[in-house]
Amino acid sequence: MPRPHRTKLAMALAVGLAAAACGGGSSPTSPSAPAPAPTAAPVARYRVVFDSTWSAATHPTDFPGNPHLSPLIGGTHAAAVQFWNEGGTASDGIEAMAELGRTTPLDQHVDAAVAARTAEHLLRGQGIARSPGSTSLEFEVSREYPLVTLVSMIAPSPDWFAGVHGLNLIQSGDWVREHVVPLYPYDAGTDLGASYESPDRDAQPRLAIRAVNGFPFDVQGRVAPIGSFTFTRLQ
Repeated sequence: MPRPHRTKLAMALAVGLAAAACGGGSSPTSPSAPAPAPTAAPVARYRVVFDSTWSAATHPTDFPGNPHLSPLIGGTHAAAVQFWNEGGTASDGIEAMAELGRTTPLDQHVDAAVAARTAEHLLRGQGIARSPGSTSLEFEVSREYPLVTLVSMIAPSPDWFAGVHGLNLIQSGDWVREHVVPLYPYDAGTDLGASYESPDRDAQPRLAIRAVNGFPFDVQGRVAPIGSFTFTRLQ
């Protein structure tokens, strides 16, 4: 008959060996570590297609005889800077773009942000000589500056424009493959004109930038988009 202390020792050794066997490697049934979130490449290249659907058919009220959109102007930037936003006050650059279709001095504002390292690239593109129509622009964007601001004047008009501000091309940790943005009319708040070809009536002080929800863009209480931006990743 074995001695008691030897029996206890044998049992302890058996338990220890079993524990060592279990602890020597990961169990096949243990949960695996979560997959890391996707990380956007340092740089991506995009094409944005500006499609204007604005016409007498889509917006029949008071429609002008020479409908066109001014040259595209904007930039890629970080969240530390913004060039316009709904509810904000238009800069001189936004005023000149929205009233006259000019790209200056908004281009200078973007260049200043590039120098301050809050923006990376100035974006310029063609306008649409007659609406409906389309144009496109290719550009690079980086992980450090993933936001896009891009605008165009609705012309003729007192101070109406369409565009995006601070559009983030990184979603869920990666560059978006394609993103379509419906474009609605905005009033820059710098002119008090109420129709497409109203005479100049300078707003002093400037009013807040706002969406145009009424005349002349609404049809039976609904405002249809004047077109769209389609951002497509090329590489």
